[in-house]
Amino acid sequence: MDNSPTEQAPETRWSPKPALVGLGWAVTVLVAVGAVLDGFSGDHGGIVLFSLAALAVGAFTVHATFVRPRLAADLTGISARTLSGTVKLDWPSTRVRLRTTRRLGRDGITLEVEAEDVLLIFGRLELGEDPHDVLDVLSALRARS
Repeated sequence: MDNSPTEQAPETRWSPKPALVGLGWAVTVLVAVGAVLDGFSGDHGGIVLFSLAALAVGAFTVHATFVRPRLAADLTGISARTLSGTVKLDWPSTRVRLRTTRRLGRDGITLEVEAEDVLLIFGRLELGEDPHDVLDVLSALRARS
């Protein structure tokens, strides 16, 4: 039995900021109340629009609430939570990079995690941090492994 101490780095986790998730729940409730109030006024178009908005914002908020943490890393590799479960990737088979895309006059930076047939893409909202900072931490963990 080996009783020698081992160096184990704590797991680092990223997920949407709790304030943003709370705001999502508040907007969902407000838009749902708007749908109910439109129902009382008889505005059928408003009911449909408010209901669709409540479903869309609610779906994103449910996802941000239950799929936490979105990304976690330690010395053994990366794990990412998705709707279908947790994807675990070890460092030797994983490639991590930043991708910048330009849409509507704005640059969007995403973190891409790629391994064999798996491609995971994370933005600032999903990580709760700047993807540059997350890449720095992942690179440091990879170098220590």
